[in-house]
Amino acid sequence: MRINVKAVAVSVLALFPMLVYAHVGNDGGTHHVLSFTEGFIHPLTGMDHLVAMILVGVWSAMNTRKWWLAPLAFAGLLLAGALIGMAGVTVAATEYLVAASLLVVGVMVALRLKLRAVTGALIIGAFAIFHGLAHGAELSHSAAALSGMVIATAGLHLVGLGIGYLLTLSSTNRWWAGVIGGGSSLLGVGLLSGLF
Repeated sequence: MRINVKAVAVSVLALFPMLVYAHVGNDGGTHHVLSFTEGFIHPLTGMDHLVAMILVGVWSAMNTRKWWLAPLAFAGLLLAGALIGMAGVTVAATEYLVAASLLVVGVMVALRLKLRAVTGALIIGAFAIFHGLAHGAELSHSAAALSGMVIATAGLHLVGLGIGYLLTLSSTNRWWAGVIGGGSSLLGVGLLSGLF
């Protein structure tokens, strides 16, 4: 089966919305997510969350037979972090750790880093807690919004798994993994440095 890698690349780029955070700070804390639809859309509106979720799927599909483990760990720990955030717990460096997730998981994808499935899930899951904290602070104790956010996250993981699977079928997967992972890492550096 021949994969049109250019079409895959364009599809990935088409998923990227404006370079904005989906977290507290963009609106001065005035907007709170209440409905299922708002919760579902919330992680899709920030480049940091959107790219990280896709990367989790790409890395899992390309580098481990237990492709479901890291996405499942991320979704579960995202939920835990969101519940902690909804309870009012804050961590000063949350946004930096969210940005660092792009850098770290981007490098994992770019290098096509082979790790034991549990090790990869632990690394990825640790970042999920901070993604959850960031989102949970805006969910206004809404179970509907929380469920929407987790479902959207699972959907982004599935998109990433699909991209990763297509890349495993491509003869140029090393090059494309470098482009996707390297570009995501640069985005993480930009967010960490305040360029974006």
